[in-house]
Order: sequence, then C-alpha cells, then structure tokens
Amino acid sequence: MKAERRILVVGGMGQVGLELAQARPYAGYKLVRPRRDELDITQANSVSDYLASGEWAGVINCAAWTAVDLAEDNVAEAFLANCQGPAILGEAAKALGIPIIQLSTDYVFDGKLDRPYLETDPVNPLGVYGASKLAGELAVACANARSVILRTAWVVSAQRANFLKTMLRIGAGNQKLRVVADQRGCPTSAADLAVAALTIIRRLIEDPQAPAGTYNFVNAGDATWLALARHIFGQAALRGGPNPEVLPIATADYPTRAHRPANSRLDTTKLTADYGIQPRDWRIAVDEILEELLPTNQHGSIIN
Repeated sequence: MKAERRILVVGGMGQVGLELAQARPYAGYKLVRPRRDELDITQANSVSDYLASGEWAGVINCAAWTAVDLAEDNVAEAFLANCQGPAILGEAAKALGIPIIQLSTDYVFDGKLDRPYLETDPVNPLGVYGASKLAGELAVACANARSVILRTAWVVSAQRANFLKTMLRIGAGNQKLRVVADQRGCPTSAADLAVAALTIIRRLIEDPQAPAGTYNFVNAGDATWLALARHIFGQAALRGGPNPEVLPIATADYPTRAHRPANSRLDTTKLTADYGIQPRDWRIAVDEILEELLPTNQHGSIIN
C-alpha cells in the first residue's frame, strides 16, 4: 500500500489552519499540523529537526503575527514571525526539494488605487505588519523557486477572532453600532482560502512545471466594512441572532495605531487563469459561516 504524502501545515491553530484541518483531504495526502511547542519556525534547528522526522511533500505556512496595531510597537517580534520564520521554512523546503505556500496580505499595498490590486502592482505597506509580511514574501520567493505567495484579505470564519464574530458579539449587547464606511475590500472565507491553498499545493507537488510566484485569493465581489456588517446582521436576524442598527463612520472617526489601506480589493484573474480556481461570491461564503454559528432548522428557528 502506497504511503500517504505528508503536507506540513504551519500555524495550524489559526483561522486557515483550522479550516485546513476540516477540509476534505485529497486522496493520498495527509495534513500534519504541529503545535508551536513541537515546531518553532523562527528557530532553524527546530525546523530542521522536525522536518527530519519523516518525508514531506510540501509546506503551507499559515503562521503569522496578525495583531496589526500591536505590531507598531513590537517591530522585532512581528518581523521574527512574518519574515525570519518564513525565510527559514523556505530554505528548508528548498533543501528538501519541495514546494511551499506562504500566505500574505493586502496590507503590502497602500490602498490608494481606485481598482482591485493586481499581483504586479507596486507595493507600499503603510505599517509594520504590512512591511513584515512583504519581507516574508520576498524571503520565501528568494529562498525557494517553487513557492507560491498567496495574498488574501478580510478573512472571516467560524474559527478564532475575526470581524464577523466580533460583530455578532458586540451586536448582541448594543442596539446601535458604528462601522467604518470608507474602507473597501473583499470579504474572504477562511474555508475557501484553505481549499484554494490545498488545490495549489497539490498541483505544485504533482506537477514540477506548475506555475509559481505571487497570486491573490479573495472571495468574489467587494464591500465596505459597513456593508459587510449590515449583511452579517441582516442574515443573523433571519437566524434569530442580533440585528442592531449599523451607522456609518469615517476612518478618521475611528483612529487606530496602524493605518489601514482604504482599498483592499484584490484581483484574482491570474489565479483563475493559472490554477482554475474561481472564488465564489463573498455573500454566499459569509452566509455559510453564519449558518455554522447560528444554525437553523427547516422552519427557520434556532437549533439549541
């Protein structure tokens, strides 16, 4: 019997890592998601020792410092997680002759374009988080020619902390909420992102000529944070969840430590052309998450 090919998933307890764990595995592949105490990607010895534990077919790196505002005051820590760790992983994957996917972010852009960003558009991060993620992109791309940098944005899921879950939590205790209306992006399901990453890594493993480089993945369509919040509550209300009034505010009215790009829209045409991945509409994806968080029966009432 042929042994399963193992794919290393780093950051397996984050949103995407948890969705990878729930994704239907491809025949012949096994996803291995070590804990931080088992594998510390910022330590070269930890990576080499762990990878020596068996044969590997590929790597998906979901690990990152994602606390955008805290990164402004923790520069070294952000770069350690978002640049040095990926660099070590990229080098290790190259040494083994296996491909790697590095997840990245819309924050590598300054958000000043008036259209969705292409992979080839100039980068210009506004803060430490974006700069550290960009450094990680470059480190992986330079270390391993068989790498895919997969940029995404506005990730939501039923797992961990994210905008959707924050809205449901805050909305449950407030009759009115104020949400930023002048930032626009593409809400993205962590589950859909996980499936895209699996599709790409399998192709990279099985086809030595598979295209490498930088790609965007987000769900189709776009929205402001305000529009996303209103959609969340509109659908939540149908499931017996909170439905507060959501009022618009400007970014200037909600100051944060780190600057956010006003335009986080990403163009996925290249990914569709090269890998055949066609993202579904974000509304369908968000509704699916809400159904997981607020399940209903056939008659529309909440299941306890």
